[in-house]
Amino acid sequence: MKKKVALVTGAGRGIGLGIAKRLAAEGCDVVVCDIHEERAVSGALEELEALGAAALYCRADVTSPEARAGMLAAVRKRFGRLNVLVNNAGVAPKVRADILEASEESYEWVMKINLQGPYFLTQAVANWLVEQRKADQAFDGCIVNVSSISATVASPSRGEYCISKAGVSMATRLWAVRLAEYGIPVYEIRPGIIETPMTAAVKEKYDKLIGEGLLLQQRWGQPEDIGKAVAMMVRGDIAYSTGQVVMVDGGFSIARL
Repeated sequence: MKKKVALVTGAGRGIGLGIAKRLAAEGCDVVVCDIHEERAVSGALEELEALGAAALYCRADVTSPEARAGMLAAVRKRFGRLNVLVNNAGVAPKVRADILEASEESYEWVMKINLQGPYFLTQAVANWLVEQRKADQAFDGCIVNVSSISATVASPSRGEYCISKAGVSMATRLWAVRLAEYGIPVYEIRPGIIETPMTAAVKEKYDKLIGEGLLLQQRWGQPEDIGKAVAMMVRGDIAYSTGQVVMVDGGFSIARL
């Protein structure tokens, strides 16, 4: 059988790399999408290949229609197929600003990367997955959106980020409904406090909060925690659960007295 091919955006480091490594370890070939020069992600590609994956790097900005089209053309040329899309790439505001003062520029930048780009990448990939499904009823594919606990947890100092992640959650439902007739499930993973380069600037703050009992499982989440959840979806372990959200947050979201 041919190996599944998974496209993971923002996979040069952090959560995306954790996802890519887990999928590679489980027998997938991996397309790494990121915005950095290839030499900056060469170590990541070597790790994936050491795990047995054929790794293709596509330097692409998901906000660019031309870049998205070029990336999918490269995937077609290299593998001739695509089974999995993981929409992981995202950014936090460059400056945390109170919503009474936040700029339109910051809002537009965050929304375009976190919501608009992934929405239209999903559109293009979904059409390809449907094409493959129509050609072969045994075709196995899925889409996974990585959102955040910020989809429901309000942070007034980064409102644009919260709104973008809430939008990703609705996008998951929309695509789950639209693709159900083709047997293509769509899932959402909602990470909590994950130790990555993005959270390095607030490490001291969250070390303190975690130590004080913010989480039921009193440790930082790791990229591999997200990778394991994605792998479960890609394997088909929850194939009868399209549209569902999997919380990977150490118990943060459980209401307590």
